[in-house]
Amino acid sequence: MDNMKKDEAQDQKHDELAESLNDLFTSVSTMIKSELQGTNNQLELLEKMNLRVAEEYKGFGDLASGLRVFVEQLKCKSGSFNEYVEQIDAIEKQVTEFEAVVSMLDKYVILLESRVQSLYHTKIHLPN
Repeated sequence: MDNMKKDEAQDQKHDELAESLNDLFTSVSTMIKSELQGTNNQLELLEKMNLRVAEEYKGFGDLASGLRVFVEQLKCKSGSFNEYVEQIDAIEKQVTEFEAVVSMLDKYVILLESRVQSLYHTKIHLPN
């Protein structure tokens, strides 16, 4: 009978140990599931953020492409303006040369006028 009580006590301790181990494994399993769910939620959030950033960068890419086309158009217009700038520079050079000629002619006319006046005064003062 003593053996029987010992066996019952051992069985009872064994059942308590098994129950404690079962509770421990259940708690550890729940904790691991919670950790994995948290990690999964973070990964889903990161994926959504990456998609949003990708949309933003796509918009920036479209904008950059439009700007590139605009700059190319400006370069073409600038090239056609260069021809006009060269023509304006040539006209400016011709005007400068023309001003120099006009200045020389003006000095010559003043000199002629002076001589004519001198001759006119000389003729007026000469006795006939």
